[in-house]
Amino acid sequence: MAKQNTDHTAFDDLKGAIRAKSVGNLYFFHGEEMFLLNYYLEQLKKLLLDELTESFNYHRLTAETFDIRDFADAVENLPMMAERTLVQVDDIDLFKLPEDSRNKLVDVLTDIPDYCTVVFTYVTVPWKPDKRLKKLWEAVENNGSVVEFAKQEPRDLIPWITRHFAAKGKRISTDLCGYLIEITGGTMTALSGEIQKICAYSGAEHIQKTDIDAVTEPVMDAVVFQMTDLLGQGQYAAALAKLHQLLKMQQEPIAILGAVGGHFRRIGTARTLLDNGKQAGELMKLCAMGSYPAQKTMDMARRFSPDFCRKAAELVLETDYKMKTSFDDQDRLLELLILQLAQEARRD
Repeated sequence: MAKQNTDHTAFDDLKGAIRAKSVGNLYFFHGEEMFLLNYYLEQLKKLLLDELTESFNYHRLTAETFDIRDFADAVENLPMMAERTLVQVDDIDLFKLPEDSRNKLVDVLTDIPDYCTVVFTYVTVPWKPDKRLKKLWEAVENNGSVVEFAKQEPRDLIPWITRHFAAKGKRISTDLCGYLIEITGGTMTALSGEIQKICAYSGAEHIQKTDIDAVTEPVMDAVVFQMTDLLGQGQYAAALAKLHQLLKMQQEPIAILGAVGGHFRRIGTARTLLDNGKQAGELMKLCAMGSYPAQKTMDMARRFSPDFCRKAAELVLETDYKMKTSFDDQDRLLELLILQLAQEARRD
């Protein structure tokens, strides 16, 4: 089989293959967007299987049931009253198998019958190929397609959100779509559940911000982002209120501090890039961010000086040290941090 893609184009290739009803023999599905992973797995099942013969032609192995001989047998099994078979293998780190199993696996992956499609999925186990295991990596690279289901950008999510609300007889503005993406973390899995809740709650045709806020609990990073934004706007009391919101969500203080520290590191990086004439694209590369959060972080960094960014990093480190070495109340230490950051922002 000809060498297939292992980069982002593999996702487009998969969609095209499903539309053309001409899928390959070997796939590796991984990535942050579980909604898409499960969706395209279901599309493969619909294409390759039918209800009458699925129990004969669909073979699924998991970490609890995987055995290299059973896997080889499943791949070799002829389809019964159908043209194709599908073998799904969940959360198996191929590169950590014993050597004899890896060698057998290489033989199987390089000679998958035309009637069989094999899909390895990675949900609870990360996809981390060990390219030092040359034979196995070459078998994967030369015979399979590594498909990453990455978190989608707002430009793709907004039409998707709009369609899902419309399917429920609801309308939502583009601005509110962006707000919903921001406070949920922007995964389709999270958004799908929140859309269901919002539609069930709202009795009106047009969705309002109050409908979203009534039933949607924002993710921690979103609240931290809002808190930092309020500091940059000089709304210090509102920033402290955001911290209290996080504490009421029963988030661990050390986790909140970690999120605050990570956010200020990204802002500091963005400030340095701005001072050197760089754009959001550079921040995307350095911090592995999407274009939307990268641009928002660059915009936020414009409100803070390099001196403030350095001082913010120092204050976060001091607070971390106190949390780990003193008997001070951790909630109080976080409140003190926000007050100190507000004081530095006033001077900035």
